[in-house]
Amino acid sequence: MTDGGAYSEWIGRVEEAEDSVPAQTARALAATLDMDAAARAGAGIAAGGPLPPLWHWLAFLPDAPMSALDLDGHPRRGGFLPPVPLERRMWAGGKLRWRGDLRIGETIHRRSEITAVSEKTGKTGRMVFVTVAHRISTARGLAVTETQDIVYMPMPERFTPPPPIPAPGGDWVEPVPMDTARLFRFSAVTFNAHRIHFDLAYAMKVEKYPGLVVHGPLQAILLIEAARRHRAGAWPRGYTFRGVRPLLHTDALRLIGGAETDGAQDLCTATGEDYVCMQARVDWTGIDGD
Repeated sequence: MTDGGAYSEWIGRVEEAEDSVPAQTARALAATLDMDAAARAGAGIAAGGPLPPLWHWLAFLPDAPMSALDLDGHPRRGGFLPPVPLERRMWAGGKLRWRGDLRIGETIHRRSEITAVSEKTGKTGRMVFVTVAHRISTARGLAVTETQDIVYMPMPERFTPPPPIPAPGGDWVEPVPMDTARLFRFSAVTFNAHRIHFDLAYAMKVEKYPGLVVHGPLQAILLIEAARRHRAGAWPRGYTFRGVRPLLHTDALRLIGGAETDGAQDLCTATGEDYVCMQARVDWTGIDGD
């Protein structure tokens, strides 16, 4: 792996913004997660209530006008992120640490900095990785630190998934119905116009997937919500996740939680064929250094 080369000048770029997660938007995500009125009330999904872990992703949504969208539905390259010319781009993984609370409807400040740009040549050809570090705070102080890894890749000639990783056994396993309606709702509530999630013809003919692709952030939220349910609603201190295989809307999605060891727990999403799609780890008791 090399440094960012032509894009090294983007390292250190900073962007700051303020936003909030309105109660209606939080209720829309709760509905997408199949939470009924009783579950929403129990979780405090209302103005002034606690914003559940990862739900800050409902803030700072892309607002590019239609004329500024690229063929894939993403905003055109450039601006804060480097203008990498590779056709495919996706959120590969992330790391979060919770240091305070967020509330539904309150003003949230986010400071984002590009901390690394690197290039690698693999089986699929050239890849460019961009790492963005976020610091999310309120008037009460720092609430969340987050690192996001974004990967850019060339358009493939055919669907060639990575070698399968067998799904592990777990302390608990939850099946989750996945269909086009849930994908559409999640795209809508996150204002994500990436066409691989809702445009089947585009996903299959242009990006060569066998079906619609389940959002990585949706998988990450489903996993942490399931883990919290199995821990009586506990709040995590840290969370890491990484996509290792595309999950399709036709797959029989299962959420798997491993045994807790030293206050941490491994999680994953898996297909009905027992292939892991996302690997995650939740830390319930401690925070390591950032």
